[in-house]
Amino acid sequence: MTPKTVATINSTGRQAASFVRAAAAVGWNVRAQIRHRDGLVFDELSEFPNVEFIDGDLAGPERARILARLFAGVKIAFINTTHWGDEVAIGKACADAAKRAGVVHYVYSSMPDHSAFGKGWRALPMWASKFAIENYVRQIGIPATFVYTGIYNNNFTSLPYPLFQMELQDDGSFIWQAPFHPKDPLPWLDAEHDVGPTLLQIFKMGASHWKGQRVTLAFEKLTPIQLCERFSRGVGRPVKYVHGPIEIAVSIPSGYREQLEILQETLGEKRAPYFGPLLEYPREGRSIWEGHRGIEEYAREVFPIEEHDNGLRWMEDGLQTPVSERSDLNGGTGSRGPSRPMTPSGQQSLHISGHTPRSHPEGLQDNFFVGSC
Repeated sequence: MTPKTVATINSTGRQAASFVRAAAAVGWNVRAQIRHRDGLVFDELSEFPNVEFIDGDLAGPERARILARLFAGVKIAFINTTHWGDEVAIGKACADAAKRAGVVHYVYSSMPDHSAFGKGWRALPMWASKFAIENYVRQIGIPATFVYTGIYNNNFTSLPYPLFQMELQDDGSFIWQAPFHPKDPLPWLDAEHDVGPTLLQIFKMGASHWKGQRVTLAFEKLTPIQLCERFSRGVGRPVKYVHGPIEIAVSIPSGYREQLEILQETLGEKRAPYFGPLLEYPREGRSIWEGHRGIEEYAREVFPIEEHDNGLRWMEDGLQTPVSERSDLNGGTGSRGPSRPMTPSGQQSLHISGHTPRSHPEGLQDNFFVGSC
């Protein structure tokens, strides 16, 4: 049997790279558009013999040529646009090229436009662009499925990036401050670990199974307080949630600043559901892929290594938080599992995919921020 060939764009990004790994590992041929050949993720993906890279910037004048080559002879595609350039124009161009090439299952990574629900919520601009592209894909009639991703576990970092900083305290504990109400549930997934296997199953089930529906890729439904409790169990240190405004301590582009400001209002102050009121989770995602990596496992096995790769060494300080001093859901104490985090000290050339922004290849750019938010 001839192996499937699948097309992807932005292929070193978290979602696409996860899928490239999974598809290549099961023998599919992958045609992967990339902007450049720099970084750990490209180095890793280039080791697969069945991954063909298509170099070029989709925001540039060569877009039509790049897309014609990308989709030539391809019947399935996973497309996750980003805000490099005019995202809506790029998204429409991808859809048009896929239709011309005869793609029979087009999976697009979309997000909601909260202004469309008629509840006085403002649209998050970086999500509204994706929703506009989704509507265009529907209009031109490609057999398509639309995946909506939750918040990446991989967004957390102790570096001073806005919204998902796990701020390290002098006593070795962490504080996460965000505008989400402490009791409002949020969708979570490990983008690096879980997007790829889930997409494989979606493609195997086929476009006729999904009939153009939206699929939530989220494997845990946790309030911020519950999230911090599980993170604490995993990392072996107290983790406290503080309900407060987004603090911006580093230079960020104006477009991302606007995204954060509206997120704080729509999801924070007005408490709009993350996916809007129509989509449920995590049952759907778990029914497709049962091997997800939850936040506790992520905090125990991956977070310290990502932090180590970012040049941080808090995991080597020998802190062992006594069980009696561990934080529980309400900020009190309780018996909460293992007390020592995994530490990568002494390991040579250790790299795990799912890097926080500084070690993510595109995170080196001043105007790029990864993650759902």
